[in-house]
Amino acid sequence: VFCQIIALPEIVEAVNSVDPAIEVYIDGGIRTGYDVFKAIALGARAAFIGRPALWGLTMGGADGVAKVLSIIKQEFTEAMIHAGLSNPDQITASSLVKKTY
Repeated sequence: VFCQIIALPEIVEAVNSVDPAIEVYIDGGIRTGYDVFKAIALGARAAFIGRPALWGLTMGGADGVAKVLSIIKQEFTEAMIHAGLSNPDQITASSLVKKTY
C-alpha cells in the first residue's frame, strides 16, 4: 500500500469540513485498478494514473498505453465485482476490508 492513501480519509474529512462541494483527487502510487478502487472507497473522486501509462508507452507506444489502461480498467471491474457492486457510485469505505498486521 502506498503512503498517500493512508492520509486520504483525513484529507477528505478536512476538505469536506470546509466545503463538501470540493472534490479530492489522488496522484502518486496508483499502479492498479485495485488501487483506484481503494482510493475511491477512501473518498477520492478520481485517481490519476501516470507511471503505468508511461511504462506502456515505453514498451509499446500508443498501443502499450491502451493495453495498460485496459488492464487497469479490468482490475477495477474485478474489484467492483468482488465487492458486489455494479456502479462506481456505490463504492464506499465499507467496500473495503481493513487488515492490520
